[in-house]
Amino acid sequence: MEEIRIERRDGIAHVILNRPSVKNAVTLAMWREMAEIFSRFAADRDVRGVVLTGAGKDFTVGADISEFEKIRDDRHQSAVYEVAVDACSAAIAGLGKPVVAAISGYCLGGGCHLALACDFRFGDRTAMIGIPSAKLSIVYGVRSVQRLLALTGLSNAKRILYSAERYQAEQAMSMGLIDELHEDVGLAAVTFLQRLAANAPLSVAGAKYMLNGLSMGAGALDLAAAQRLVDEASDSEDFKEGRRAFAEKRSPQFRGE
Repeated sequence: MEEIRIERRDGIAHVILNRPSVKNAVTLAMWREMAEIFSRFAADRDVRGVVLTGAGKDFTVGADISEFEKIRDDRHQSAVYEVAVDACSAAIAGLGKPVVAAISGYCLGGGCHLALACDFRFGDRTAMIGIPSAKLSIVYGVRSVQRLLALTGLSNAKRILYSAERYQAEQAMSMGLIDELHEDVGLAAVTFLQRLAANAPLSVAGAKYMLNGLSMGAGALDLAAAQRLVDEASDSEDFKEGRRAFAEKRSPQFRGE
């Protein structure tokens, strides 16, 4: 059975963590595979948005702790592990296309790490979110802490990390961990992404790059790279198509070029 399943429908890719028997616990191999999957989506023009979710009842309980004794036993192994985790979240956050985490059931630790790297987090009433690192004597990674801080604010971020508690959907939403609550998060995520897919891909990619960079603190945004995105959009065929469509009072047909 594939540990990560990919499905494509109408321009939306679904990345499904597929270990329901262990609540979709993420192995080191899966962290590395997800980084490759999201990196490939960057060059795939047929993909206009991505839903990240889990098979069965849970998003994911996070990292597969059962393998830690072999692969994360000391500071050196931990450093290698964190490189893989950060590469995965960087590939998700760096994808110039919108990504929605569709969260049911547990979204803990490394699962929260994945959700924080997404652009949006949709949950249902079963969602249970938390970061139990303080119960394992693990210090959460710097980039994930920065994303958590940007979403929840300082006081909530401290509460989440110090307490290691799990938060039910309504409270998680009030803290900024969930953006929207839906009965069917998968359907809601697809419907939302399909609306976004009608807009200019270069505009979305440019906005995502700038907002993510600015949210990560002083100096994180590469201003020269941001300006290149502005310039490329200004020279694009999509910009011409947008102007023509406006003049002709029709919906534009963007191609991302």
